[in-house]
Amino acid sequence: MSSGEARARVDPARLKELLAGEYGLEGRLEDLPGDRDRNYLLSTSEERFVVKVSSPLDPLPILEFEAGMIRLLSEQTEGLVPGITPAAVGELLVPWEDGETFVRVVRHREGVILAKVAPRPPELLADVGRRVAQLVSALGAVPDHPPARFDFDWALGNAGLVMDRALPLLAGEKRALLDRVRDAFDRMAPRFLSLGSQMIHGDLNDHNILVSQGRAGLAVSGIIDLGDAHSAPRVFDLGIAVAYSIFDTDDPLTAAVALVEGFHREQPLLEAELDVVMALARARLGQSVAMARLRREKGEVDEYHLVSESSAWKMIAYLDKVEDVVATGMLRAACGLEPVPAGAPLRSWLKRKAPRPVVGIGDWSEVGVLDLSVGSWLVDSRETDDAGAFSHKLERRLREKGWKYAIGRYLEPRAFYATEAFRGREGDPRERRTVHLGLDIFAPAGTSIHAPLDSTVACIRDNSARLDYGPTVVLEHEGPHGPFWTLYGHLDAAALHLEPGTVLRTGDEFAALGAPPENGDWPPHLHMQVIADRLGCEGDFPGVALPREEAVWASLSPDPNLLLGMPFETTFRHETDLHERRRRVLGCNLSLSYSRPLRMERGRGAYLYDARGREYLDCVNNPAHVGHEHPAVVEAGRRQMAVLNTNTRYLHPLVVEYAERLTAELPEPLSVCWMVNSGSEANELALRMARAATGKRGVVTLEGGYHGNTTTLIELSHYKSPRTVGRDPAGPVRAAPLPDTYRGLYRSDDSARLYAQGVAAAIRELEATSHGASAFLVESVMSCGGQIVLPDGYLDLAFRAARETVALCIADEVQVGFGRVGSHTWGFEAAGAVPDIVTLGKPMGNGHPIGAVVTTPAIAERFAGEMEYFSTFGGNPVSAAIGSAVLDVMEAEDLQHHAWEVGEHLKAGLRELASRHEGIGDVRGLGLFLGIEFVLTAEGREPDRAGARTVVEHVRRRGVLLSTDGPDDNVIKIKPPLVFSRADADRVVEEVDRVLEWRRVPQPGPLPPARFGRVP
Repeated sequence: MSSGEARARVDPARLKELLAGEYGLEGRLEDLPGDRDRNYLLSTSEERFVVKVSSPLDPLPILEFEAGMIRLLSEQTEGLVPGITPAAVGELLVPWEDGETFVRVVRHREGVILAKVAPRPPELLADVGRRVAQLVSALGAVPDHPPARFDFDWALGNAGLVMDRALPLLAGEKRALLDRVRDAFDRMAPRFLSLGSQMIHGDLNDHNILVSQGRAGLAVSGIIDLGDAHSAPRVFDLGIAVAYSIFDTDDPLTAAVALVEGFHREQPLLEAELDVVMALARARLGQSVAMARLRREKGEVDEYHLVSESSAWKMIAYLDKVEDVVATGMLRAACGLEPVPAGAPLRSWLKRKAPRPVVGIGDWSEVGVLDLSVGSWLVDSRETDDAGAFSHKLERRLREKGWKYAIGRYLEPRAFYATEAFRGREGDPRERRTVHLGLDIFAPAGTSIHAPLDSTVACIRDNSARLDYGPTVVLEHEGPHGPFWTLYGHLDAAALHLEPGTVLRTGDEFAALGAPPENGDWPPHLHMQVIADRLGCEGDFPGVALPREEAVWASLSPDPNLLLGMPFETTFRHETDLHERRRRVLGCNLSLSYSRPLRMERGRGAYLYDARGREYLDCVNNPAHVGHEHPAVVEAGRRQMAVLNTNTRYLHPLVVEYAERLTAELPEPLSVCWMVNSGSEANELALRMARAATGKRGVVTLEGGYHGNTTTLIELSHYKSPRTVGRDPAGPVRAAPLPDTYRGLYRSDDSARLYAQGVAAAIRELEATSHGASAFLVESVMSCGGQIVLPDGYLDLAFRAARETVALCIADEVQVGFGRVGSHTWGFEAAGAVPDIVTLGKPMGNGHPIGAVVTTPAIAERFAGEMEYFSTFGGNPVSAAIGSAVLDVMEAEDLQHHAWEVGEHLKAGLRELASRHEGIGDVRGLGLFLGIEFVLTAEGREPDRAGARTVVEHVRRRGVLLSTDGPDDNVIKIKPPLVFSRADADRVVEEVDRVLEWRRVPQPGPLPPARFGRVP
């Protein structure tokens, strides 16, 4: 019988009559999807219900049992399962007019089905696991079991039979995939007999789990549709929930871990249950695609029936590439078990063995432990580009320390694995396989290698690809519960002549260290690794692991030093209390980015790397102007630091040369500069100059402006103090309206003039006080104000208004100077005006603390009449060398033109997103200084702070670093290092689109009002 024939024939008008007569319910009736039942949403004037008309295939005893169970579960789960509404006479089931089917009415539960919630953060998946555990616990207390349903295809226990029926209808890769799922289910089936049996839901797919938004975040609000309830092991429900909940997640394994961990905290799982969860999840996915194929064969194309098919195939293909021991090991580790059962007894056995060195080290004082971690100064992520340079650096280190040998640590995350050669699984673009699973022994090429135990040569392989093992030998040993293995990589090619099956005794020499390039093009060293389970590998067992899978691989490959017995620490230890230490010794209002702070240890170009080697595209770090750790800038600083660094009371050519180069970049008459240490110090000095030149003290700034962290600058930075800056009639500061043409006071073609009038009015106010107006201080493109590009003509009009009262015009270029805007070197040039004073900072030193103030000779002369100016470190030779190197790189790599081209490309991509996503209200900016403003509605333009933050948090999980800013914190700012590429820009657009395409659950309640001056 087809599914169409399995569903009752229902006239909605007649059904409305039955509902009014039997239940006293009247309202609007709408179709809902369903597999076997006919489902309707009934909306009355007071509440909503789900009306279900049963399938003719479901006998009355089954329906009666289900109705009673729903009523019981609703009471026991505090409403997690929506309650059933009895008819007027008290019956839970009312016969439909055909006599073969029955009507029941269930209370509607508010929420969005999990299938429409994406991205699915780990916290939500953990709550899914917790709520599934609560349901399973309540189901376990149901005293009776339903009548048997042996022909029920959706019972997970029948998955093998369903897949068998579908396999002949498939071909090629899909058939091979499903065949492997079927085989895995068969191998696991005997274990099910020991797992007990209870009532289970049987269909915890992502259409039967409801999610709502609470103040604490997304959470499960209900579980519906118990039409598939039957008797089976409770872990079947968990396996089914995992199968569907990991659909379309960034990292399915991590998603599964979150869900299982949530279940385990609520209802502890047995080891035997944990070991079958992933096999059950794969079986459910196989059952789902098999059912879809069988239905297609019968000509059924109901969209609801086939809704999961594409996602299920995608997930089957993903899990097919994941070793079962890894997937299950991650679940075991999350629940406090040894990830790989063989790992613990092997470690214990190795500890009891006498130490057996594989390299003839006679004097431990000749051995040192290297730091090759992500944050090590000894190596950088470019070392893999040049094995010779890396070798020379290591040799120099050994000579400095007087070491003959050096050890590379076990479980150490390393920067030089952060390349494409070590790309991880699909789904998490942050990660490479960076965690080292063996021990390295650095020694001269030709050093002999000895068997640590009685052994048999298991396999020999030449892993000849660059940065692979090179010639590799795997030895097999007899362990506590069967065989285990040791792997030796980076050997001399002579090792390839060994024969598999060769017997070695403890201490026998069997190979020697190779030299680059035949050893994989590494410095001469031995990679030694212990292996508890070869996973079918033949000489190519992974030597590095993904950080998120570290616990599993550490269990698979225990510490080799348990066998070698070296008398020092050779395992990398992660620091776990850095956040707490920071809170104890640094100011508590020193903020951190993101809800889960990141620990960054290294940078390269437009990318940052955390302590585990995870990679992040940096879209917000504008101090790294020409790219993180640019080799030319690093070398310039290192070279000068090795010669001299002193204060400016001495003559030094580098300081003068840099000042000449810097002022040559600015238009006349800006030609005299002072070197300082930061943008804040530059703005402080500029204000001193203005006050000295004018004899006045008052300052006009803009709403949303930010100019630094000193006391004076905070007092005039409206962004930091919107309730006080410019509000004191007797004070020396006025804040003119933010010239925002999207959500500001003026949005017409005449907005430049109207906003400039605001500056003129503020100046007149100050001139009427004893302070007078000494300066108009403005960012050439507003940064913290929300990446606001000043309206055409505004800056020229505002400068004219200031100069009418001899107030000086100060352009704050700390954020946008040095070519970031692309079209011009300076933001004020792009705005069509020339200031009296320019302040510079962040980009000057590519992260090194340096700033500058540049002004006219006339103003410089007036300032010279004041007290002497001196800055101990402002303009020191090292800073000058670094600043000059930045200018060299800008010119050599044509980064200003690059900023314009890439910025326009990125802006076009973002504006295309805005055309498809109403939540993006405005895309604006110049070059690589862009903003994306999020709003609740296009018409009202109400700020959507939550929407902007949602995007930021979720793209962070995908390895893209953005942040929010603006008066209402609803603008995503983009200001990356200028080496940011078109491919990087495309990735940002893709990742933002990925979040916005997901149908988000509505946010609760209204947002707080704007922080200052917005029209309704």
